[in-house]
Amino acid sequence: MLKTHSCGELNKRHVGAQVTLAGWVDRRRDHGGLIFIDLRDREGIVQVVFNPETSKLCHAIASEMHNEYVVRVSGEVALRPPGTENPTLPTGDVEVVAQNTDILNPSKTPPFYINEDAEVEESLRLKYRYLDLRRARMQENLLLRHRVIKYIRDFLDAKAFIEIETPILIKSTPEGARDYLVPSRLHPGEFYALPQSPQQLKQLLMVAGTEKYFQIAKCFRDEDTRADRQPEFTQLDLEMSFVEEEDILNLMETLFTSMIEAIKPDLRLVKPFPRLSYTEAMERYGTDKPDLRFGLEIRDLSDIAVQSSFSIFRSVIANGGKVKGICAPGCAAYTRGQLEELNKMAQALGAEGLVTISLGTSAGSLNDLTIEMVRSVAAKFLTLDQIKQMAERLGANMGDLLLIIAGEPEVVSMVLAELRQEMGRRLKLATPNLTAFAFIVDFPLLKRNEETGQWESEHHPFTAPRDEDMSLLDTSPEKVRGKHYDMICNGYEIGGGSLRIHTSELQRRVFRLLGYSDAEIDVQFGHMLEAFEYGAPPHGGIALGLDRIVMLLAGEETIREVIAFPKNQSAVDLTFNAPSPVSEAQLAELHLRLREE
Repeated sequence: MLKTHSCGELNKRHVGAQVTLAGWVDRRRDHGGLIFIDLRDREGIVQVVFNPETSKLCHAIASEMHNEYVVRVSGEVALRPPGTENPTLPTGDVEVVAQNTDILNPSKTPPFYINEDAEVEESLRLKYRYLDLRRARMQENLLLRHRVIKYIRDFLDAKAFIEIETPILIKSTPEGARDYLVPSRLHPGEFYALPQSPQQLKQLLMVAGTEKYFQIAKCFRDEDTRADRQPEFTQLDLEMSFVEEEDILNLMETLFTSMIEAIKPDLRLVKPFPRLSYTEAMERYGTDKPDLRFGLEIRDLSDIAVQSSFSIFRSVIANGGKVKGICAPGCAAYTRGQLEELNKMAQALGAEGLVTISLGTSAGSLNDLTIEMVRSVAAKFLTLDQIKQMAERLGANMGDLLLIIAGEPEVVSMVLAELRQEMGRRLKLATPNLTAFAFIVDFPLLKRNEETGQWESEHHPFTAPRDEDMSLLDTSPEKVRGKHYDMICNGYEIGGGSLRIHTSELQRRVFRLLGYSDAEIDVQFGHMLEAFEYGAPPHGGIALGLDRIVMLLAGEETIREVIAFPKNQSAVDLTFNAPSPVSEAQLAELHLRLREE
């Protein structure tokens, strides 16, 4: 090794010891006679002092050092002079008095500061990702990711799971998103697909008798990117035989509770993890992945609104729509500009408009509210009693603002869910350091595609219907619930799973309901159906997005901050400039020719 110690480990116990360190120059300060270098490696920073009276050669070499030079230093650990200690550093009580040093590699001036967490344009960070990853916050994120994955592996190993790798080059089958296709050189005109998940593979492993499988799996989906989505991502993939839904949910709750208490003890958890039905989540929060760190629950106001003289409300309800709202606490004094901003947000999300009702500007009881205190374009169509009923339904007080949407039920829920999130952010309603996990259960098995009219899987086509709903599968598919569950945290879906269909007869029946002909079923899924005829056990599992989990634990806003080399929002790798053209020779080897648009 070129060093005997890491920079971050030195403290008073090492005073008098001879050490050799190697790392990057974080800062250099020339105080005339003395030169001070803050030397950085992965473990931390320590101050090195170069004194010409100790070594003129070392001092001369130090005068040539600049930020991000890679250097090695040998010397003696000493206490810092009284009054010069740095309490913000774990090594702040000591310094290394340099006796020998050499520059291992100089550095050009970096395109951004590495020794401070300044705001840097993301495309520049991603182009020079190898420099960005040197920054302390990014180093901490990589270390957190490592610890999370190691904890998961150790936990599942102790529970008798075995880790099994599954292929990356597989068959293209319809699973919800577009596949990434890989042309075969040996089989012209045929393609592999990169797995969207190891779903079919892990089910086949259950048929194989492995009983408890897991994998830290790479997955690929050709989807539009966003803050919590990348073309390639990592998930914890897990499958178990001879289990029921509660076995899987309890295992996940135990895993995440113990992991966070061990790795991020500063975070608070809601225990036990709540379980909400899909219907309950949609009614209360307008989404199946609500942020449970704050309230602002959605309430149905249709029964009150229909009694008003407001023609918009009455028309919407007469046509099967809903009138629902939330309460924004303390926002009654919002200006016309602020209210219009919320209205434009609602309209951009698909609403016809947003009805706002300001309940005065002072504290007090709703009993003190008069119609003169109310500020709303809808006030002349509502009685004071109707306004009070709406306020009470929404849990409002004087000084609060009611936000009300009227329209088709799906649009109303979606718009209010987004408004709820927006007001939660603006008002900082989320409890600090709270990590709110929950399970969403009892999803519909199927959903109707409004464009094609065909049934589609809510989760995936291998999800088993609930036993008590099986009789509705042919007569009322929309009423059938699946044995499907999602795990959510702080407004994100971090994973989902289900108990699976494990008989070929039922699986074929569901495929037919989804519009596949028997011939298509045999071509696309014949391998699965045949496997189920050789003694497939009842089984189920879950897949969890590790990138999202680490993002939440790190307190970051996007998963790009916890992936070593991510793609940008246009799915481009700026470090390698990929995707990029390939040569005609490569295309010819693959029997491909590009067609001009």
